[in-house]
Amino acid sequence: MAAKVKICGVTTPAALDAAITARAEYVGLNFFPPSPRHLPVRDAGALAARTEGRIISVGVFVDPDDSLLTQAVTAARLGAIQLHGAESPARAAEVKARFGMPVWKVLPVSSASDIARAESYVGAADFILFDAKTPKGSAIPGGMGLRFDWQLLAAYHGGLPWGLAGGLTASNVAEAIRATGAPLVDTSSGVESAPGVKDVDRIAAFCKAARL
Repeated sequence: MAAKVKICGVTTPAALDAAITARAEYVGLNFFPPSPRHLPVRDAGALAARTEGRIISVGVFVDPDDSLLTQAVTAARLGAIQLHGAESPARAAEVKARFGMPVWKVLPVSSASDIARAESYVGAADFILFDAKTPKGSAIPGGMGLRFDWQLLAAYHGGLPWGLAGGLTASNVAEAIRATGAPLVDTSSGVESAPGVKDVDRIAAFCKAARL
């Protein structure tokens, strides 16, 4: 079965339409202000109107409070909540219970012990996204084009569905899927011409390569 695709950090109708045309299953809407891909809640409605029934929107948050989650879930008509900060299993479970929708938890990876942390989220989150660990002190927790050693995932058989992120591009995504068996691949900077600027041709090429 071909890996599913998530195009993350979409902020414009053109990028959203490109993801839909390329048959990506998910699009990520980033609600973390320091990110160059930040989407203000007030602008989320316009994109949400284009997603209905065509693609699933995943809201990306970093240690959010319930007020922001409530606003974004409503404005963007989210289908899932992605937690990309230091959220504990207890916080993930709380968000899942409060909002009644799937919760994705991102785990930054640089060693096998980081992969092992996924088991602590069984029963609390619905999906684990393994991403490359960013440098200490970085203002943003992802979207920097970094990758980790994919061999760390070669024998992963965890208790939750999972996906792979971190440094994925059209030129390496097929290799990444072969190396890890990832059922979902997630890209952001890998389909950009500049930080935060999605390239429609790169989106198309990534989705095509992920299904080869």
